Amino acid sequence: MVASPAIPGLLLCFSATVLLIFVCVSVPTWDKIYFLTAGTGASEIRYGVFGFTGSSIAIGYEFQSAGASDTNLNPTIIHNLTKALILHPIAAGLAGLAFLFGLCGASYHRVGTILMTLLSGLAGIVTLVVFVIDMALFGVTRNRLRDAGVPAQYGNANWLTLGAFVALLLGFCASACGVFGRYSRRRKDTY
Repeated sequence: MVASPAIPGLLLCFSATVLLIFVCVSVPTWDKIYFLTAGTGASEIRYGVFGFTGSSIAIGYEFQSAGASDTNLNPTIIHNLTKALILHPIAAGLAGLAFLFGLCGASYHRVGTILMTLLSGLAGIVTLVVFVIDMALFGVTRNRLRDAGVPAQYGNANWLTLGAFVALLLGFCASACGVFGRYSRRRKDTY
């Protein structure tokens, strides 16, 4: 293999890209991936990046109360925080670019690995910011819904985002170490 030092970072960036893509196609597109579930039975509502159960796809949305009359949520702040969930696809795009540059680093030249290092670091920062936003937004909403008597639980998208952050952090470290690996082919001396 031409550039084996780039391979660990390449695989970690690929796995982070896949995890972030799964998060991006959460509810209302794919019902199995969601950040928060509220209510039980037929009145259960799941919340995703671009909407909630039964809503149309949009950037930014307002929470449906799932049977609670007073949840004490500020709709303006919540709506603006749901607009910030657009950082999930941005992080997925950055991680995907890091993977593509990692392919160049694994196949051709050290510059691809350097660019993979920079992009995986940037994608990691964006993923960390969006994970903090996720936990704040859906944590406050979960607590307010529980206070109003509505059962609410975190979903799997929170943990997929965390997994993508860890993969990007490890991918950054691995690709940073891979930059200093051996990239030249050994020439056979023909005498």
